[in-house]
Amino acid sequence: MTEYFKPVPFPLWKEDKLAFADALGRSFRETGFAVISEHPISQSVIDANLKATKDFFALPDEVKLRYDGREGGGQRGYTAFGVENAKGKAEADQKEFWHTGRALPADSPYRASMADTPSVPEVPDFDAATRGLYDALDGFGRQLLRAVALHLKLEETWFDNKVDVGNSILRLLHYPPQTNPPPEGSVRAGAHEDINVITLLLGAEEAGLEVKHRSGKWLAVSPPPNALVINCGDMLQRLTGGVLPSTTHRVVNPSPERARFPRYSTPFFLHFNQDVMIEALPSCIAEGGKAEPPITAQDYLMERLREIGLVKA
Repeated sequence: MTEYFKPVPFPLWKEDKLAFADALGRSFRETGFAVISEHPISQSVIDANLKATKDFFALPDEVKLRYDGREGGGQRGYTAFGVENAKGKAEADQKEFWHTGRALPADSPYRASMADTPSVPEVPDFDAATRGLYDALDGFGRQLLRAVALHLKLEETWFDNKVDVGNSILRLLHYPPQTNPPPEGSVRAGAHEDINVITLLLGAEEAGLEVKHRSGKWLAVSPPPNALVINCGDMLQRLTGGVLPSTTHRVVNPSPERARFPRYSTPFFLHFNQDVMIEALPSCIAEGGKAEPPITAQDYLMERLREIGLVKA
């Protein structure tokens, strides 16, 4: 780990909430990222999801394409290799992925715009394993937002009713082995920022994640065992007027000796409820933040999905 990503131990939250919130907030302000060690996500839940992930991506392409989610903007189900691109970049990313979304009750008013996640009977434990990790990360993310609220001098529960039915997504990512040189200009994931509030990322088996510091230097992020990487998304940046920055990051192509190995990672994109109005907090404006026009979380999401090629303009 570099000097910028000193792990913040999660047990500190139970011992001294303000100290944990301060450490998390300072890391976010410096790089937009933080590393949380000793997190509460069960290793058995993580392992079950990883096995299900590998089993799904090992299926034949024609089977995976039965779950093609492009008609819904890639928000649920499968998105094939080479479909998504980073904002402003023509070259497609060298990856394929699956999205599991929130399980809504039958009478939820959000059903009109939040689809169910397809069931995958070809992988017997897939549905239970992915739902287990979704629920675990969703709950942990809400705890972390309580720390963010304290750092911003808000009530600890300020975010609670703004993310409880958000269109949050668990993404299962597969970067296949690069047996041949990738197309010129392409990388596993082009430089981008996340759309959502915060992202929780379990450590990947293969290196490659890099964060662009405000100095212009790219910093490698490789969390220690039993740690999570957390980063601010564009929605949190907009809410704080840029006080908590959404930092550009990428996944670079592997070194030649690692090119024959696949890379799997599992980010959880925590979103606001769709009708939440994202508007800069007055306290953040007072400390130098920049206000942008208010916009609902759903309108902002659709605007960004068009920019990255998952929804047609």
